[in-house]
Amino acid sequence: MTTKKQAKAQAQRRAAQYERRAAEREEHRRHIMRIVSILVIAGLLLGGGLAVLLVALHQNGQDSAASTDASSQVDGDVTDQLVPDPALAEGRTWTAVVATSEGDITLELDGAAAPQAVASFVNLARQSYFDQTDCHRLTTDGIFVIQCGDPTGTGAGGPGYSFGPIENAPEDDVYPAGTLAMARRGGDAQSMGSQFFLVYEDSTIPSDAAGGYTVFGRVVDGMDIVDRVARAGTITGGPDGQPALSLILNEVSVS
Repeated sequence: MTTKKQAKAQAQRRAAQYERRAAEREEHRRHIMRIVSILVIAGLLLGGGLAVLLVALHQNGQDSAASTDASSQVDGDVTDQLVPDPALAEGRTWTAVVATSEGDITLELDGAAAPQAVASFVNLARQSYFDQTDCHRLTTDGIFVIQCGDPTGTGAGGPGYSFGPIENAPEDDVYPAGTLAMARRGGDAQSMGSQFFLVYEDSTIPSDAAGGYTVFGRVVDGMDIVDRVARAGTITGGPDGQPALSLILNEVSVS
């Protein structure tokens, strides 16, 4: 039987593998662009003699990018199998107790309205995926949220899988204080993973091309902790950044 500690280590390895693949793809793209730029300059200096070579190299770069994308898609098909079955949410209300560095925050998870998001959260919590992670982002200008759930603390980390579509998004784009919702990439309804946000003040968050944001629960106790972190602002004093008052998720338990 896999222990809680082993499950957390496995989840962290998957996240690290995902980040490594993304970094490798980006480095390859930059390498190709550097070579193309050098040859463009050389072609301008030496005349049209390098035109054929430049076109060939550009085509090779496109083929390599296509191969990388194809490889990524294969990886995605594999990791999609790791997405927890929505049935795990059991169509019921769950309670999640988040023991933080500032005190306990109790969340109510709506497994009926957002079964995929709740299933993922419950599964990750059971693996201790969120334990000892920082809430890495605070926004204070019109959209009032604290974002958590990234073990890398960078805003780019995830569990090694992504899921969609969007569930239970408000039709009026209004997210009341206490809302618990999934973070995702702009315009991509299939990009949800482990990152979530807590709304500390009523916020209107406009829908984009993909829609709104999955609401999968609410804070039922501990809003004073959320408010305290929000009042401290960001470490830079800007409207979007790392919270000045660190909020560490020591342990997340679900029942």
